[in-house]
Amino acid sequence: MRPGASNRCRSGGDGGGAAAAPGAPGPEGRAAPRPVPGRGTGGRARAPRRRGPARPQPLSRPAPQVLPLLGALGATGLLLEYEDAFPYAGALRALRARPAYGPAELRALLSQARAQGLEVVPLVQTFGHMEFVLKHKEFAHLREVKEFPNALNPHKEESRALVKAMIDQVMALHEDLKWFHIGCDEVYYLGEGEESKQWLQQQGNTPEKLCLSHIKAVASCLVSSYPTVTPIVWDDMLRGMSEETLAESGVPQLVQPMIWDYAADFDVESKVRLIEKYRRCGFSKVWFASAFKGATGANQSLTLIGHHLKNHLQWLEVARNSPADVLEGIALTGWQRYDHFSVLCELLPVAMPSLAVCLQALKNGGYSEKVKENVEKLLGMSNLETETFMRYNSSCEIQMLLIA
Repeated sequence: MRPGASNRCRSGGDGGGAAAAPGAPGPEGRAAPRPVPGRGTGGRARAPRRRGPARPQPLSRPAPQVLPLLGALGATGLLLEYEDAFPYAGALRALRARPAYGPAELRALLSQARAQGLEVVPLVQTFGHMEFVLKHKEFAHLREVKEFPNALNPHKEESRALVKAMIDQVMALHEDLKWFHIGCDEVYYLGEGEESKQWLQQQGNTPEKLCLSHIKAVASCLVSSYPTVTPIVWDDMLRGMSEETLAESGVPQLVQPMIWDYAADFDVESKVRLIEKYRRCGFSKVWFASAFKGATGANQSLTLIGHHLKNHLQWLEVARNSPADVLEGIALTGWQRYDHFSVLCELLPVAMPSLAVCLQALKNGGYSEKVKENVEKLLGMSNLETETFMRYNSSCEIQMLLIA
């Protein structure tokens, strides 16, 4: 993670669950857009996502209890970053962690999500955060920089073939997708590989164009193979680029950017200006990404609800001050760890009160005593605290939150 930046963890391999919701955050869930208080904007809220090592708690096992709860709280979808927990096969078998989901197990989870009206959006990293792939000797030659397994070499045809194979295997286990997240955040050391250095010596070539050319290649491949699916990308690599560079790249016509910020006090006005910039460049829709856990410390054990609630209230302000038709949804990220080689931070059970508070705040357009009481009722708990770490009356109460 960048210093001072919020972290994301992914679902399965490195992550956490993120509730995603198309449209503006507000009183609504994900499937049918509903108006945000003070605006006529629709919105969808997607729930947990993770990134991590071996699954300490397979999401599929508590799914019958968790997924209905997510829907009741206001989530309308699941953004799942599988990483090495996806059951890759064939030439990609090495990517699959030992406790990865089996195909039947994953199909059951996806079926349960559909039964609850939760729209699934898979996330496959295709540029940065590729440690779970590039750490393997079979793929180490595809690193941007030989010593570091985080970024993919964008110049090799084999890199694009690898990405396509990963996407194809994930698509094969999913039905009727509308969106597919191709990652592309935090591409560290981009331009520092030997092939990139040679490419950058050519007149007119820049690191920004190198980044955009790879995003365009991946998005074009996805759209060509799956024309009804819209690619989503993290926006951090795009934020500092000029409007001219973005517009001329052709990327805005292919993808929807997901703007992420997990701080409790980020600048609302700067986010509104960024959205306006993206609109001028040609992006038709944008997504927001907040965090309900996993964004306050790489080894954080307990979730401070107040921090994450404030983050979501800031995003509500951004929605209220943005054009009504610009927002496709918001993903409530719940990072399991900061990157593939990091220790786990807060686990999902201890963060469920935070997720509940944040979803209900979005659904109701703010936080109030009534919202607090509703969360307590839905979770079957009393005395919800937001400004101090939650206290649990017994060792069983954390587990009971998952089956309430």
